[in-house]
Amino acid sequence: MQELIDRFADYLRYQRNASAHTLRNYLSDLEQFHDYLSPKDVNGERREVDVTQIDHITIREYIAQLYNDHRKKTSIARKLATLRTFFKFLCREKVLELNPARLVSSPRLEKRLPKVISVDEAVSFIETPDADTVLGKRDRTVLELLYATGCRVSEVAGMNLDDIDFRHETIRVRGKGRKERFVPFGSKAKEALAAYLDVRGGLLAKAPEHKRDSRAVLLNYQGTRISARSIGRLIDKYVRESALAQNISPHSLRHSVATHLLSAGADLRAIQELLGHARLSTTQIYTHVSVERLIEVYDKTHPRAKALG
Repeated sequence: MQELIDRFADYLRYQRNASAHTLRNYLSDLEQFHDYLSPKDVNGERREVDVTQIDHITIREYIAQLYNDHRKKTSIARKLATLRTFFKFLCREKVLELNPARLVSSPRLEKRLPKVISVDEAVSFIETPDADTVLGKRDRTVLELLYATGCRVSEVAGMNLDDIDFRHETIRVRGKGRKERFVPFGSKAKEALAAYLDVRGGLLAKAPEHKRDSRAVLLNYQGTRISARSIGRLIDKYVRESALAQNISPHSLRHSVATHLLSAGADLRAIQELLGHARLSTTQIYTHVSVERLIEVYDKTHPRAKALG
């Protein structure tokens, strides 16, 4: 089975162009399933598993074990999705005729609406960095780009100088599966970018020559390309400094962008294109957010919303 998992990893890496994070999750889930079927002995060895003998009963028993171990439903659903994708690959490779995981139902998950912040909170948050310092200019640019484009953190970290078209105010973005799209950015992000690019050379000069990436837009204090993890820490820092009433994650900032656009009358298809969603159904969750917000505003402001006490 390990040989098949390795083949699957190569497929994800070279044909699906899966990110390192996605690849790590898939392989971790498959390793746990492999351990369930055939635990390692004291020497780190395990008996060979014949995948053709794995049926939907085997998978259901594995799912039941995960429930017994008090795993979260979201975690169980992800592991089952991993198995479906793995066995689908084995069917494509003619190793199996049928996908046994397709007969196993996913756990029912609660529908959680994305956490969003108001436009005023977003503006206040973005303006928190000290734009009089080099790193402050960079941080302001990071936050402006995240809010202006609705991009994922990894997409912002991966931006190159030649991706930016200042004349048309667009950026070429490499999304999931290396799919490219072009997203607009507004005047505020343009101003922040211009101010940062004026001082970027000083950061780049700090990088050792063998690590220098002259293409990267956003650099860390060592002069090398900033990582998605560093941007996450940067956001946490400014959440604390801005003293917002609620926490903001990179993903909730992306949710906020979509909700603000929809509330202002943007077309759902346009938002789908901006965010790089493969399916419109993924984008449609924001219609629920807007309805929730509408009800909240209505209850607070409409003179006939509630009966007088």
